Amino acid sequence: MQKILFIGASGMLGKPVALELLRAGFKLTLLARDVEKMQKLFPNIPVMKGDVLDSASLEAAMAGQEVVYLNLSVAQSSKKSEPQPEREGVNNIIEAAKKTSVKRIVYLSSLIKNYEGMNGFKWWAFQIKHAAVNAIKKSGLNYSIFYPSTFMECLDKQMLQGTRIMLAGKSEAPMWFIAAKDFGIQVAWAMKKAGDSNQEYVIQGLEPFTAEEAAKVFTENAKSKIKSMKAPLAPLKYVGIFNQRMNYAYHICEALNKYPEKFESENTWNDLGKPSTTLAEYVASLKF
Repeated sequence: MQKILFIGASGMLGKPVALELLRAGFKLTLLARDVEKMQKLFPNIPVMKGDVLDSASLEAAMAGQEVVYLNLSVAQSSKKSEPQPEREGVNNIIEAAKKTSVKRIVYLSSLIKNYEGMNGFKWWAFQIKHAAVNAIKKSGLNYSIFYPSTFMECLDKQMLQGTRIMLAGKSEAPMWFIAAKDFGIQVAWAMKKAGDSNQEYVIQGLEPFTAEEAAKVFTENAKSKIKSMKAPLAPLKYVGIFNQRMNYAYHICEALNKYPEKFESENTWNDLGKPSTTLAEYVASLKF
């Protein structure tokens, strides 16, 4: 049984993956800044107090662990100059792992980060994600890195505002929406197969949709009456000059709308299994 220190289990994408790892028989310890909050989410799982920006707490939490799983992100309201979990945090994790029993780093990266440099697009948040991948690969530790497309959970947990799905700009390329539960099952299989090898997998779902097409599937299959609303990107860009959160929203929407995603998950499906959840099924399962 592999012992895994899970960082970021309370997040939108953390909890589903942690649950699938537990179902697969892995022994998890959770790292949390707010221990009480994490214990409410996972009442029967050990929780260690710590922060990726605190090296001492990382070393203490990693003692006796074999794997560390990273579910990190750039806070929408943060600035490039501020300490970042995927920059300073990743560097701290690597150094702490080298001093402890940890042999493998598992990192949830991003597929959309590859839009960096396309069409003149430059964004420090994507640069941080690229640098994190490079740092992990150069660490000397075994690694498993996942590059997911857009998660279905983004629709109801980020884009849904009240009874409306909010769209910004024109979606020019389809995305292979993936359910976090399906991704969690694939992560569990990756851990079972890893051995001493390094792993890199593109994570995509069964069907490609533009944002508008995905919104249509959502409105047609939701149990409640939901409508979609579309707004231009230009106002977001302007307000983003003064507001960091809006600046983040503009950049991520621009990238999602224009990144020319292609299907790249054949190897992933062969190794880790094919996802089973369609977007319509996911939406129909939601409770509002």
